[in-house]
Amino acid sequence: MSTASDFLTNDHRECDALWAKVEAAADGGDLAATRAAFVAFDKSMQRHFEFEEKTLFPAIEQATGMSGFGPTAVMRSEHEQMRRILATMTTALESGDTGSLLDHGDTLLMVIQQHNVKEERILYPIADARVGGEWAALRAGWVE
Repeated sequence: MSTASDFLTNDHRECDALWAKVEAAADGGDLAATRAAFVAFDKSMQRHFEFEEKTLFPAIEQATGMSGFGPTAVMRSEHEQMRRILATMTTALESGDTGSLLDHGDTLLMVIQQHNVKEERILYPIADARVGGEWAALRAGWVE
């Protein structure tokens, strides 16, 4: 991917696809497949959060002087909210409660959709404009 916007928006879509696999497995009543799909989804979400918080956001903050406030502060707060929901979902899944997993998943999806719009329309364009020349070096910090 040539820009932060392209790369990270694509990762949003990949996370969405992984969630769809969780839903399909849970709807099919396959607890083992649901667990496996959820582990992959959670890992992907956590990787995305970590990259943004440890690599992208600090670069944006340094380039803009907006540290501790502004769009990156909002995104960090929303990441924490999503982490709490993911933890609740993990607990539900550990007890075999796929209904609760899916209910909390609906809540998570609403938060994710609102969050992604803000990142894709506001934050990522800022990243492209302010740290785009550093994107290749920043991208090197992505852990597969």
